[in-house]
Amino acid sequence: MKEYLRKSLFNALQKGLKGEPKLLQVIIGPRQVGKTTLVLQLYDKWSGPKLYKTADLLNIPTVDWIVTQWKECRSLCQKRKRESLLVLDEIQKIPRWSEAVKKMFDGDKRLRTPMRVVLLGSSSLLMQKGLTESLAGRFEIHRHNHWSFSECKEYFNLKLEEYLYFGGYPGAIPLRKDEPRWARYIRDSLIETVLSKDVILMSPITKPALLRQVFALCLAHPAEIMSYQKMIGQLQDAGNTTTIAFYLRLLANAFLLAPLEKYSGSKIRQRGSMPKILVLDNALISATMGGGFKSTLKNKPFWGRMVENAVGAKLYPLVRELGGELFYWRDRDNEVDYVVQIGQKLIAIEVKSGSPLKTPASLNLFVRRYKKTKKIIILQPAIIESEQDRIEKDIRRVKLQDFFSNPYKSIGL
Repeated sequence: MKEYLRKSLFNALQKGLKGEPKLLQVIIGPRQVGKTTLVLQLYDKWSGPKLYKTADLLNIPTVDWIVTQWKECRSLCQKRKRESLLVLDEIQKIPRWSEAVKKMFDGDKRLRTPMRVVLLGSSSLLMQKGLTESLAGRFEIHRHNHWSFSECKEYFNLKLEEYLYFGGYPGAIPLRKDEPRWARYIRDSLIETVLSKDVILMSPITKPALLRQVFALCLAHPAEIMSYQKMIGQLQDAGNTTTIAFYLRLLANAFLLAPLEKYSGSKIRQRGSMPKILVLDNALISATMGGGFKSTLKNKPFWGRMVENAVGAKLYPLVRELGGELFYWRDRDNEVDYVVQIGQKLIAIEVKSGSPLKTPASLNLFVRRYKKTKKIIILQPAIIESEQDRIEKDIRRVKLQDFFSNPYKSIGL
């Protein structure tokens, strides 16, 4: 099978490794989305001295391991008198890794060693903590997220409904014709690996069984607003709301979930809100909830949740990449699925996957409270055609396929 090149990500990394300033190139993102594959594609094209090493070993290395690899690459650079490339994968596993990187990077600067360095990690919390504590002003971040619908369509010939069910993990998609095998791969190679290795590295887990229960509960309620008290009522060994909130943050930093806050225009009020649970790839839901692709399509209420979740999971990284935030909004029975805030720009988004279109009272109420808000409804093409006259003129109508094909353009980001 021909290897796929994620061109925009590849070009951004390649650009970062050329010219000035010479910054550390840091790649973060979920497991199994092709971070290492993409770096090795660039590594293969590198004409000068190069060294690739991974810290994903049975015994976690110490900072001495970093120093050893760095010195080896530095020696290659000096011997061949050419710019060298050092790639260190899963570096967040090493305690105090950022301190060692800072020492070696600053040493290269003093010695004027022509080295380029790429660091990879699959834990947002551990990478960000190390970067902000020791490496301020020395790095550039590249966020590699789950594969988009356009990428999956181009390489795997996936249809939209397949993408919404099987998700954007490229290693799993070739197994989709054998659904039990596909589901086992997602559970064993992705979910179990992240829960048992990545999350535990972030922080001591006093109740690992509760962590798994929290995650399972979130998978069963995608794109739903859930109070912490309601979650406690459905868990066997619940502890308290502080513990639940902490576990949700850990799962978010492992690129599994995103608990959205309620939009209120006030940061103080937002932080106290009930979270709306986003699962960051629908494959995690499909592989654990069972039922199969065809049966899930027929379950209209649950499929509607899957579609709404997939829209949110696509919006979440895009909005953050642009320096914005993603929220939901609710006031009694009125709810807006997603609220995008980027600077002064405010966009209210409703997702309608198959149910009859209702008058968008919630959108109108939100706009009355927060002026100059752009209103968008994301719909199936058939709904747009049948309900055309019922959609108000000031509401932008976006076809579901158009959104996933080009989310930036379709909603005006």
